[in-house]
Order: sequence, then C-alpha cells, then structure tokens
Amino acid sequence: MAQDSPLIDILLRVIRTLRRSYDLRARDLGLTLSRARALTALARRDGVTQTELAAELAIEAPTLKRQIDALVADGFVARQPLDGDGRKNALVLTARGRDSAIVEFTGRLRREVLAGIPPEDLAKAAEVLERIAQNLDRMDRA
Repeated sequence: MAQDSPLIDILLRVIRTLRRSYDLRARDLGLTLSRARALTALARRDGVTQTELAAELAIEAPTLKRQIDALVADGFVARQPLDGDGRKNALVLTARGRDSAIVEFTGRLRREVLAGIPPEDLAKAAEVLERIAQNLDRMDRA
C-alpha cells in the first residue's frame, strides 16, 4: 500500500538533513543550499534572465529575487542590462561566483552524499523522485 510507505517521511528527513549539512559546510563560502542551486544553474546558463532562471529552478520569481539580491550583495552575481530590453537584466556570474572553491565544494559534496550507491540504484531513485515531482505538480494544478 503506497500510503503506508515510509518513503515520504524518509524523503522529508533527507531534505532536512541535506539542507542542514550543506548550510553548515557552505557557511564559510557565504552560501546556502538555495543560493548554491541558483549559482549552479546560472553556471550552466550564464546570462539568463531572472524569470528564465526561476522557471529552470521551478521556484517563484519573488523567492528567486531574494536569493539573487543576496548573491549580488555577496559578490557572486551581477545584473547586466539586456541588449534591446531596458526593463530586463541578464544574470551573470562574477569572478567570485565562478570561484573554483565553490565549484569544487559542490562537486565534493555531491560525491560524498552519493558515495557507495551503485549507478543503477541512483538512476532508479531519480526516476522515482521525478515521478513523485510530476504527481505533486499534477496535484497542484488540479
């Protein structure tokens, strides 16, 4: 019976523990898990707008705005006017945002969190979690 499955409770515990662990380790770098997610996504698509980045991260634009404001204040991100549209800004990483210590930290954390888990198990887990996310999205649209 799916409703008796401990999966949701385990998932909530993993999320809480991951956030706490990440925040503890990243404090010296001036990052939180949410800000690091924004930086990581921005590293893949430097120069996107805030609206595009919010869509990619599947979060509300006002939530992302607060994160970007903090990243700008801490020198990780800069806003640059978009050519041809004075109302929009492109988000770009600064030298600090591209800092190899941040990239290395994120990579090391991901390796450590997933250590010892066979690739086929990770693939299945990703498939299951994606289905859960789709179910939640469907519920929210109903």
